[in-house]
Amino acid sequence: MAIPAFDPKELTITEESPGFFPGAPTVPVYSFPVTRKEAVIALYNREPIWQITGTAMEQKILQPKGNPDASARGGPGRAAEEGQNFDMFGVEWEYVPIVGASMVRPGKPMLADANEWYDKLVWPDVNTWDLAGPAAEINKDVTKDASYICFLACGWFERLISLMDFEAALVAMIDEDQTDAVKALFFKLSELWIKVIEKYFELYPQIDVICIHDDWGSQRETFFSPAIVSDIIVPAMRMVTDYVHSKGKFCDLHSCGLLHKQIPNMIAAGWDSWSPQLVINDCKLLHDLYGDKIIIGAFHPEFDPATTSEEDQRAIARQYADTFCDPKKPSMLNFYNGMRLERAFREELYIRSRENYRK
Repeated sequence: MAIPAFDPKELTITEESPGFFPGAPTVPVYSFPVTRKEAVIALYNREPIWQITGTAMEQKILQPKGNPDASARGGPGRAAEEGQNFDMFGVEWEYVPIVGASMVRPGKPMLADANEWYDKLVWPDVNTWDLAGPAAEINKDVTKDASYICFLACGWFERLISLMDFEAALVAMIDEDQTDAVKALFFKLSELWIKVIEKYFELYPQIDVICIHDDWGSQRETFFSPAIVSDIIVPAMRMVTDYVHSKGKFCDLHSCGLLHKQIPNMIAAGWDSWSPQLVINDCKLLHDLYGDKIIIGAFHPEFDPATTSEEDQRAIARQYADTFCDPKKPSMLNFYNGMRLERAFREELYIRSRENYRK
């Protein structure tokens, strides 16, 4: 795709897009040289045009309500308001306001041992979900030139946690009497994810990226060794990413924790992008080491807009772009940064990234 050099006229604001959170400031949409959808696809094809800043600008989130997980794991108040607190396997979740997310009610796990899943789990029938009705409603409001990313909560290890509680799930990952059952469960989950994603692609053709959540670590360390992830999780993940890629779409992993050791496994599992959790991960190091193999969601240093001048904000944006906007190692703005950006920073980042990605 031949893209002309940056023209200051591109900074003309064509509309104000809603912010990520209800009540958040609107986001200016510039007069881009290509559509926002084309820019996201270009990034994933490693032909970046400008620095993609995420779900309040170039991308829109799609999370169909017909999937029971979308309500059980939904945003603030959704599960309580809609009375749908049970996920696709019948596990009960509760929204915790202080956390800002839903969590499984602890102390009554569905499985005491991973080997029990063969007899105890009732597998959902995707064809019984009411996805067509919400699809008709959502598709009426599609932002034509935006890219859509579909969030799927409760990946492989997270699903194991929901079924067993955290400590038992960790034990199951290393207990030789349970690991074969865990592997079989994860492959079965991949088959289910493929059915879900196939249905989503049929009903929501605007989807470009599938994002699956699967946390692997704490603030201090990964939960398990890279060898365990390589043996137990990666093969099952690869089934899903291969399927998504076969449809011409892209894969984003949402995984929290200090995960430097696990990046090779993310690459081996076929993920196109990953946004490290802020502060605890060294995103410059990860970008330097792996940016040619996986798109890193790089974050910028936090600053207080009330005490940081516009000139300084622009300087921070230029430094960020000069560090991470490398056409040989393209990146995107970290998901957490992108939820709210000061306008001076956003504008300068756009200018500098346009310039850097053409070098």
